[in-house]
Amino acid sequence: MSETKLWVTCPKPNPNAKLRLFCFSYAGGSAWVFRPWLNHLPSFIELCPLELPGRGKRWTEKPFTNLDSLVQTLGTAILPYLNRPFAFFGHSMGAMISFELTRLLSQKYEIEPVHLFVSGCRAPQLRDPNPPIYNLPEPEFIAEIRRLNGTPDAVLENAELMELVLPALRADFEMLETYKYTEASSLNCPIAVFGGLQDTEVTTEDLQAWQVQTNRAFSLQMFEGDHFFIESMRSFLLTSMIIKLSNQSFG
Repeated sequence: MSETKLWVTCPKPNPNAKLRLFCFSYAGGSAWVFRPWLNHLPSFIELCPLELPGRGKRWTEKPFTNLDSLVQTLGTAILPYLNRPFAFFGHSMGAMISFELTRLLSQKYEIEPVHLFVSGCRAPQLRDPNPPIYNLPEPEFIAEIRRLNGTPDAVLENAELMELVLPALRADFEMLETYKYTEASSLNCPIAVFGGLQDTEVTTEDLQAWQVQTNRAFSLQMFEGDHFFIESMRSFLLTSMIIKLSNQSFG
């Protein structure tokens, strides 16, 4: 169980919660980015952000560079926490991880979340039109990270901090940029997709294409903001998720 606890964090344990909400961060992010969500969630939801190797309290561990390997390991680690209804939320890289984890749990254990929330991520069957950046020399790689506007300038301009976060960032981009989609049956859980109206990386069409991945309800909601609208529009995003989860039957 100690190995499992490395992966699944629970900043505010809630044994009376009806549902666990597992959250998967964007590239380079950690479980910590979801801490502010605690102030917005109702008592029926227990927040459980995932902590991947190479960040947060696990920053000394070697990060994964292959998404399939990560998902296989995650499937085993998260299983003890699936003893009550659960939902997944993933942003950008986290959306792809949560989608592939949902597929694995469905195929291997016949378990699915009551809702899959994906955010700021083109549908998995679509090819990334951009050239890979994970293997660029450091100055060019940092320039690309800066352009994506997801890492604070205070971090980008701090050489010591960058030395700590760069290995995980590179690994995350390698994981995304070497990902190979494989055909499989559509999921039997609802999918809700969120996007930023000013996101230059992911278009509305990229997001709408998620619809083929589910046999159940599908929704797409756009918010003001760029790729990291989940920060600026947090309360609106969470309100939308809470409404959808409130309407679920937890059986």
